[in-house]
Amino acid sequence: MAAIHKQHWTPEEYIAYERASEEKHIFLNGEIFSMTGASRKHNLIGFNLTTILGNRLKGQPCEAYANDMRVKISPKQYTYPDISVVCAEPEFEDIELDTLLNPTLIIEVLSPSTEQYDRGKKFESYRSLDSLQEYVLVAQDRAHIERYVRQDGGNWLFSEVNGLEASLDLASIQCTLTLADVYDKVTFDAEPSTFE
Repeated sequence: MAAIHKQHWTPEEYIAYERASEEKHIFLNGEIFSMTGASRKHNLIGFNLTTILGNRLKGQPCEAYANDMRVKISPKQYTYPDISVVCAEPEFEDIELDTLLNPTLIIEVLSPSTEQYDRGKKFESYRSLDSLQEYVLVAQDRAHIERYVRQDGGNWLFSEVNGLEASLDLASIQCTLTLADVYDKVTFDAEPSTFE
């Protein structure tokens, strides 16, 4: 991600800039960062997840949004999760309805350039959202999904699943993901047979 040059942006300046832009940007502590394109695997996984959730949530009160729905974490931070789901009445920052305030579930597809941020500072920021009940990290180099679930008292419980035969229950939205569906059409590099 590359910063857009200016000393300091206000949240209002960021929103005006973002709405006029053809590209997406995140906002962090007064700086605007352009978002780069995603890999083929990232796009396939994101599309698969969006399709699965869209189908499973039909007739349910939850709404799922793909990576174009901006989420406001605080006045100092706006971001675009790969997928966000809201099961309460959706709350938005203003009448434009393009900045969600109350996601129930956030899913990020991990990329080499953002994995550390998604696991660390970004997750730390997401945890400040009272509405967030589950945070899911999806690997793209292997069939592996990590899940964090908010517990009573504010602690987060970690679990993970591996392999295309595995499945993952998303309790916050009453949905089960099978990894074979999540990774449909995704190929993985062969593992080396020996260590060098």
